[in-house]
Amino acid sequence: MKTASIGLVGDYDAGVTAHQAIPRALALAEKPLGAPLAFHWLPTESIDSDAVLAPFDALWCVPASPYRNMDGALRAIRFAREKGRPFLGTCGGFQHAVVEYARNVLGWTDAEHAETAPDAVRPVIAPLACSLVEVKDKVRLLPGTRIAAAYGASEAAEGYHCRYGINEAFRAALTSGPFRVTAEDNAGDIRALELQGHPFFVATLFQPERAALTGRLPPLVAAFARAAMNRAGTREARAIA
Repeated sequence: MKTASIGLVGDYDAGVTAHQAIPRALALAEKPLGAPLAFHWLPTESIDSDAVLAPFDALWCVPASPYRNMDGALRAIRFAREKGRPFLGTCGGFQHAVVEYARNVLGWTDAEHAETAPDAVRPVIAPLACSLVEVKDKVRLLPGTRIAAAYGASEAAEGYHCRYGINEAFRAALTSGPFRVTAEDNAGDIRALELQGHPFFVATLFQPERAALTGRLPPLVAAFARAAMNRAGTREARAIA
């Protein structure tokens, strides 16, 4: 039986709610797959080469930033984006996926996260007008997107622990290409993005993994796990060939 290997990019802290939820979410995702999921925490300071990332079928950039090594997190996101590895970024993972895209696709080498660079000239991630710390809110899932397909719905209620999001001054430039808005809140603010033309690259400002704390399988984690398993199957087929 094939096993998909998932790298959890982030600095594990047992006190972080999302870090408690993620292993439970992956365990719940195993049942519909009928196959095991192996996961390994990747501290950001350990990600100093692509060789560290290559063994994993999929990467999940997890909440609880600022990371101890921002460059390590950005390297992992870039690896997933360029190598076609399934990628999920939640909360801090969403924010850093935006920074990575701005720097390495749009060529904005000065793109920054205001949490770690408050005086930046180009803070593509900036403080939210209204903090979303321990808030649950509705999000509208745009039709024809991976996230809408995962939920099988046009709306969902999700939990947050977040103070930063996309800087509206850069919204148009960031989302006019393949990095598309796929979920918004009732005010029209971006809550999820997907990279078109990629096997699976989804980033959410909310933390879908929190559903696992009440015993519910998060639909987006289920979709991510399927993508990881598909990658594992492809890897094994290539090894046999």
